[in-house]
Amino acid sequence: MSQKGKPMNKIRSVAVALACVGALTMAACTPGEKPTTQTTNSDPRSGPQELTYLYFTDGPDEQATRDLIAKFEKEKNVKVTLEIVPFANLEQTLQARLSGGNAPDVARLSALTNFKTDLLDLNTYQKDNLDGKFIDGFDRATKGDKGERLAVPSDLTINGPFVNVDQFKKAGVEVPTKEKPWKSWQEMVDAAKKVKEANKTEYSVAMDVSGHRFSTMLSQYGTNLIGADGKSVGMDEAKTTQMISDFAKWNNDGTMPKDLTLQAGSKYKAANEVFLAQQVPVYLSGNWQVAAFDKNAKFGWQAVPNPCQARCGGYPGGKFMAGFKKSKNPALAAEFIAWMNSAENQKQMDAGANFLPTRKDLVDTTIEYKTRKQDMEVFKAEIKNTPEDTYAGAYAPAFSNAAKAFVSEISNVLAGKQQPAEATSKIKAATEKAIKDAG
Repeated sequence: MSQKGKPMNKIRSVAVALACVGALTMAACTPGEKPTTQTTNSDPRSGPQELTYLYFTDGPDEQATRDLIAKFEKEKNVKVTLEIVPFANLEQTLQARLSGGNAPDVARLSALTNFKTDLLDLNTYQKDNLDGKFIDGFDRATKGDKGERLAVPSDLTINGPFVNVDQFKKAGVEVPTKEKPWKSWQEMVDAAKKVKEANKTEYSVAMDVSGHRFSTMLSQYGTNLIGADGKSVGMDEAKTTQMISDFAKWNNDGTMPKDLTLQAGSKYKAANEVFLAQQVPVYLSGNWQVAAFDKNAKFGWQAVPNPCQARCGGYPGGKFMAGFKKSKNPALAAEFIAWMNSAENQKQMDAGANFLPTRKDLVDTTIEYKTRKQDMEVFKAEIKNTPEDTYAGAYAPAFSNAAKAFVSEISNVLAGKQQPAEATSKIKAATEKAIKDAG
């Protein structure tokens, strides 16, 4: 090789080296090699222009989701494949795909704990479009240990009561309103008993057998299973014992369907069938029942505000949209998530799917719900009344196991196996263990 060739080789080597330095996310390269393709690219238009969205449906949300996907595809000139799986199979399906190297780009999730190490940090791509936009308590549940944004709160649920309006009218009992809600559980029970007597129903009040629903009552009595930090026991023992005592009293005297809880044991059991059979005038569940009752109830009904006790409001639940590190185009996945949850598009989704908003700027905004708008607005108004500390408990990794113990120990009280104070002690110990096990 001539002496003139050596400087040229040096120039080429320097150029390649500079290319490597300038692309921090590229794989390592050596002089003489071409720079490799970036594995993390902030430009959503770079890389495959197609996404897979793993999804489970609650009903009317499927069409609303498809409508928004079509809008996104047209606007961005991309292809989004909606892959629907049954909720019961979601976690197993997702785990299998992740371990098999076939991760979806985006998924709808009910919890993040089991997938945290696989989730994309959306702050890398969409931080400015997502920061500060969502209800604070719910938004904190999306954060990783180092402040990463692992998901977006995409839809919210709030627990609350329904009443049989026809039965209330027959009994001449006033239906509670936002301006005049029930001021205590006892006031609600007294009203329901009058309606029961006038209509000869079997029960006065029913509630789903669920640690989540029981936590609604517990919150209204002024405390939570898990503390505001999501990592400690939050229970006030005196308030918890009082809540369990009242619940047991109303089950034992026939106000509530005791057998429903006893038959459930520690498992979930809904009370919707009792309400639909018109055997109870007051039913505590949540906003997801609105669309179902619109189809199935053969009588006049409506949603009403939660009863207040020590405090007001319901108890939150909801779903998340998350992306995955192994997405073929993570920037596009993040863009899709942010786009779906912009104010305009989340408002459209909520209206069509009968969802409650997770965005702060939509809580006070009128949403044109397609199904039972007035009832959905009742639940939406409860968002502001729901204490912020309930979100930390509801989305804590330990909540599921703590809630199971909550139901089990209350069932033991109803079965006469223990007193409320003993149940409280056992629930506290089970919650401590659940927190420890969750790490």
